[in-house]
Amino acid sequence: MDQKQFHLVHDEQPDRHVVYIKGELDLAAAEQFQHTVEPLAGDASKPLVLRLEDLTYIDSTGIGMFVALLKTRHQLGAPFAIENVPPKVRRLFDLTGVSYFFSEMNDASERIGGQS
Repeated sequence: MDQKQFHLVHDEQPDRHVVYIKGELDLAAAEQFQHTVEPLAGDASKPLVLRLEDLTYIDSTGIGMFVALLKTRHQLGAPFAIENVPPKVRRLFDLTGVSYFFSEMNDASERIGGQS
């Protein structure tokens, strides 16, 4: 698969929804991302986990969609996590200031908006 090509895989597990994000999450991929993830965001019965180990690029559109997911999940009182954040993406989160909201660590995974 071309690294730039955007691809999502939803793995519904008994105890959580896991979405693997591969390639570049940018304006061109926004509709596909929203089509897949928005219905899952509204399912408060299971935690939602985004796995980013194969994410090669994210722009402000992608970051904005992550922040929107965080807000939605928080309003529902539902857990949301981002795991396996690549160093380049982590650096971008740091530069844009969103790392503050995406900062709770748990076993080398980024925990976002987890329930205390």
